[in-house]
Amino acid sequence: MSYFPWLTILVVLPIFAGSLIFFLPHKGNKIVRWYTISICLLEFLLMTYAFCYHFQLEDPLIQLKEDYKWIDVFDFHWRLGIDGLSLGSILLTGFITTLATLAAWPITRNSRLFYFLMLAMYSGQIGLFSSRDLLLFFIMWELELIPVYLLLSMWGGKRRLYSATKFILYTAGGSIFFLIGVLGMGLYGSNEPGLDLERLINQSYPATLEILLYFGFLIAYAVKLPIIPLHTWLPDTHGEAHYSTCMLLAGILLKMGAYGLIRINMELLPHAHYLFSPWLVIIGAIQIIYAA
Repeated sequence: MSYFPWLTILVVLPIFAGSLIFFLPHKGNKIVRWYTISICLLEFLLMTYAFCYHFQLEDPLIQLKEDYKWIDVFDFHWRLGIDGLSLGSILLTGFITTLATLAAWPITRNSRLFYFLMLAMYSGQIGLFSSRDLLLFFIMWELELIPVYLLLSMWGGKRRLYSATKFILYTAGGSIFFLIGVLGMGLYGSNEPGLDLERLINQSYPATLEILLYFGFLIAYAVKLPIIPLHTWLPDTHGEAHYSTCMLLAGILLKMGAYGLIRINMELLPHAHYLFSPWLVIIGAIQIIYAA
């Protein structure tokens, strides 16, 4: 068992190091590029070391737990922890982000801001996959919006503003349902809000409320995945985004919706998931045929 804050370091390092980009010497883009690539490689090596030497594959429970009280007024905790599901997602995030940074080598215009936004996304993605608090999960979910919007609107094709605006409207609309679900789960059955996933997994809800919560979360995931008919932002976005941004969108951002579906809906709302799962299978089959 390790008491070293590995996960906090993995979450904070990219965005902290990214903020230092603006203080690097103004001697061309090469320094910024190599600095960003070095940070991505360092992050990937750190997570590989932490998981190889401090994560037990045979243990199905949450590991590398961290719990720090952050905001007293709302009883908001910085709760982190990983299991086998989040382990693969985090490693995939590290691998794809490193490749995307290499693919962004030709970027010369506002390169400091570009690489900072990539590293900010990196922190948000690692934070989401390791969150063990529902409010923290939501914050990390939203942390993606601004970097992706700026990456699309500033380094895209001719219709980049249209595609970026469409992306932000779709995802922000889905986030409203996500926030309502978070508040509903946190406030139900208690005088004090509690958003610890360990507690929520044992919480039971009336059937109607559980279905409503499940459907609200599902809308947010349907935008991210995306699921028909909430998918129309995706072709516009991929058609206009720089290919390094496309790598992050297709390789990581879309997976966040599937991760949330398993981590929240499947684990915290099992009865509603039992009712919805046949329909999800049907929708998935339709999408496979439609996409083909």
